[in-house]
Amino acid sequence: MVLTSCVRDYVNRMLQDISGMKVLILDSQTVSIVSVVYSQSDLLQKEVFLVELIDSISKSKELMSHLKAVYFLRPTSENIQLLRRQLANPRFGEYHLFFSNILKDTQIHILADSDEQEAVQQVQEFYADFVAIDPYHFTLHVPSNYIYMLPAVVDPSTVQRFCDRVVDGLAALFLAFKRRPVIRYQRTSDIAKRIAQEASKLMYQQESGLFDFRRTEVAPLLLVIDRRDDPVTPLLNQWTYQAMVHELVGIEDNKVDLKSIGKFPKDQEEVVLSSDQDSFFKTNMYENFGDIGMNIKRLVDEFQQVAKSNQNIQTVEDMAKFVDNYPEYRKMHGNVSKHVTLVTEMSKIVEQRKLMIVSETEQELACNGGQGAAFEALTNLLNNESILDVDRLRLVMLYALRYEKDSPVQLMQLFNKLASRSAKYKPGLVQFLLKQAGVDKRTGDLFGNRDLMNIARNMARGLKGIENVYTQHQPLLFQTMENIVKGRLRDVDYPFVGNHFQQGRPQEVIIFIVGGTTYEESRSVALQNTSNTGVRFILGGSSVLNSKRFFTDLEEAQRVARISTSVV
Repeated sequence: MVLTSCVRDYVNRMLQDISGMKVLILDSQTVSIVSVVYSQSDLLQKEVFLVELIDSISKSKELMSHLKAVYFLRPTSENIQLLRRQLANPRFGEYHLFFSNILKDTQIHILADSDEQEAVQQVQEFYADFVAIDPYHFTLHVPSNYIYMLPAVVDPSTVQRFCDRVVDGLAALFLAFKRRPVIRYQRTSDIAKRIAQEASKLMYQQESGLFDFRRTEVAPLLLVIDRRDDPVTPLLNQWTYQAMVHELVGIEDNKVDLKSIGKFPKDQEEVVLSSDQDSFFKTNMYENFGDIGMNIKRLVDEFQQVAKSNQNIQTVEDMAKFVDNYPEYRKMHGNVSKHVTLVTEMSKIVEQRKLMIVSETEQELACNGGQGAAFEALTNLLNNESILDVDRLRLVMLYALRYEKDSPVQLMQLFNKLASRSAKYKPGLVQFLLKQAGVDKRTGDLFGNRDLMNIARNMARGLKGIENVYTQHQPLLFQTMENIVKGRLRDVDYPFVGNHFQQGRPQEVIIFIVGGTTYEESRSVALQNTSNTGVRFILGGSSVLNSKRFFTDLEEAQRVARISTSVV
């Protein structure tokens, strides 16, 4: 169950059996699905000379009968209507239609009726309706991600679209892997329960024939949980490479846009960070920031050795050898430049925002007790002129989540201090977070202080010492995976849907977080998968979060909640 290989195989199958010059036509979501597993040079090797969005193609009238059109689209009603109009006046020599999910019978009839000139050569379902950003981590890029916080407030049709997109993505995943899972969900989350029930209905009733695969000894497990059970992880600064890039700069479909943080040469304004396409990144994506600097120094040294040897071109044979190796030389040069640039820029941001001081307090709040010391450290940071508003807000949120029941007076003092120091961020957002994800709303033992086993585990970690004060935090997901491996995931907290119970420990587990995943959590999954427990995990979510995106979702949910309250 490797996500990137699965999607790449689908794209290969789409393109390799169609000979000649091709145009690949995508929609706004399948362009993400393809781009994370297939590079521009990969497409050229498959004779794809043009990549277009279906909306753009609709506006053009130019005939291109020398090209074969390969469409890869989500089977939405909008896409079907666009296709219907394009088939009525075909511009390409052939049409090969591939859909990322299950086509309805009515949609097939619409396409058949539209193809009066018999330009369509094939129609197939290729179940790649998810963005495979890493081998064991996917996202669905669900629009309006904040909706998961307000299922009872938002317009029911909007909530239904949100749930439909998640169920579609999960269905495609299991169809791609030819599995039908047992499904569990977080008891305290209405939206997780709804998605779990609708996914079960689709797989066991509406499309039971499609999901009737050969049974494995123990069925795979799909666990649907809610981001609000662990609001701490998306609030923390990160100090491992991939997670840190996303937190400080941002990653979208494995691409990093550097234009937002400075001026760079044209070829460095956007860089690709893909574990499939970049061996240095694959080796270092989960390493600590301190180690990354030393590893990049070694990369630079290696490149300089290669560059020096290439300067010693004295014969025709030397020249021929250099030309043969030139693509690799250029690739290595680009790789070195990219990683040096990223680490240099992130070092500047860390220094400017005093993130080492901020992060040390964040980690103390997330991982250790000591309310008095935490209050004092936090008060000092709120008074520090060098600390940005957004970092002040992050710290107060972490304190509030940790001590909401223990220190209401001190919490109010911090709210007032935040309001006076940070005009942009009012304390109402912290209170809204507590309403959404406070201790009364959470299922898991977020701070490891309720369950005796977790208290003992935290004490043991403290006695052993922490290798790096900035990376001592473990997301709640780590504990959830551990409970699954040891058969300790409680039925009362994570009920099964319907009568489909699980006998024995699952060997394949997909955990879906409604509200979004983080790269810290995907790192936990990757490390868990290397630990030889006999259980393989895949992580997915409705989006990929950093603190900025988490704040955006929170602010949007707060705005919508206020509007609905005023209407009532």
